[in-house]
Amino acid sequence: MGSAAPGSGRATQREGLIVDVRYNRGGHTSQLVIERLSRRVQAYQLGRHRRPETYPEQAPRGPVVFLANQWSGSDGDIVSAMAQVLGVGPVIGVRTWGGVVGIDGRFTLVDGTSVTQPRYATWIRGPGFSVENYGVDPDIEVVMTPADHAAGRDPQLDAGIAELFRRLADNPASSPPEIPPLSP
Repeated sequence: MGSAAPGSGRATQREGLIVDVRYNRGGHTSQLVIERLSRRVQAYQLGRHRRPETYPEQAPRGPVVFLANQWSGSDGDIVSAMAQVLGVGPVIGVRTWGGVVGIDGRFTLVDGTSVTQPRYATWIRGPGFSVENYGVDPDIEVVMTPADHAAGRDPQLDAGIAELFRRLADNPASSPPEIPPLSP
């Protein structure tokens, strides 16, 4: 046990996490993602013949960083904003798209096409309604140029890895305790 990773099957069991929401066009998972990533290890459960489990379950053991770009929209905007608001981890990259108003597509025209309309606005503690039509400014700005993309370089990912290692050096990942020796 000691400093060994508690298990190996889930990302939250690693020493740190990079959450890549670049190109996230939206959906309805931001609440699940943020809820899981904002958990903090408070204890460990050490079962006989089992790997240690964090308490709360599946809490990240160490730092979390987020990668975002100009194509992170809707849920990608919301995850980025909530990561900042809740202090889950820094957002690295460029300002997100700024399109958080959800649409409804329930009207079909006689020719078979459909019409959508804006219907679901999002207010976030801190930025309020301002994420719509603006986006989320990154905590650490890193631009990925077309030349980077063409050359197969990813300076945003490189910056995310560097920031994760910097944070790990300052605050190492949680590890389960050593089981004390048996008393006579």
